[in-house]
Amino acid sequence: MDLNARVTSLKAAIRDIPDFPKPGIVFKDITTLLKEPRLFRETMDLFTDMCQRARPDKVVAIESRGFILGAVLADRLGAGFVPVRKKGKLPGTKIAHTYDLEYGTDCLEIHDDALRRGERALVVDDVIATGGTAAATGQLVGQLGAELAGYAFLVELGFLNG
Repeated sequence: MDLNARVTSLKAAIRDIPDFPKPGIVFKDITTLLKEPRLFRETMDLFTDMCQRARPDKVVAIESRGFILGAVLADRLGAGFVPVRKKGKLPGTKIAHTYDLEYGTDCLEIHDDALRRGERALVVDDVIATGGTAAATGQLVGQLGAELAGYAFLVELGFLNG
């Protein structure tokens, strides 16, 4: 099956949930891909194919659904796995980056020893909407002296210009 057919097949399996988490939002529910072994395997096969060129030393995944994709991807690419979480969720010594939201701010944290200077880091999440969370994660990668190898997302909400 060619790339376009693979993508179309997987897109069709993603469920749209209208008005979640609030009115006017259409939530992209990827659990439909995760619950079926064949679909999950095909999703990860495609994701792996798309990310191999980045040659990451570490896959830096954004909580929480990014963890599912990121851990499997890291294993398949022979890379380490690094979680990025909301403030107060990681134990131990960490660094933080606060970033702007449409109405307020949020904060992400990463362990201060998660990446070494010069390591290649691939940032992974399930969905990119506005790009704010991904950009903040990229800032954390840079603060630790690692090289940003790229970003990878399963779903892009293009109308939000992420």
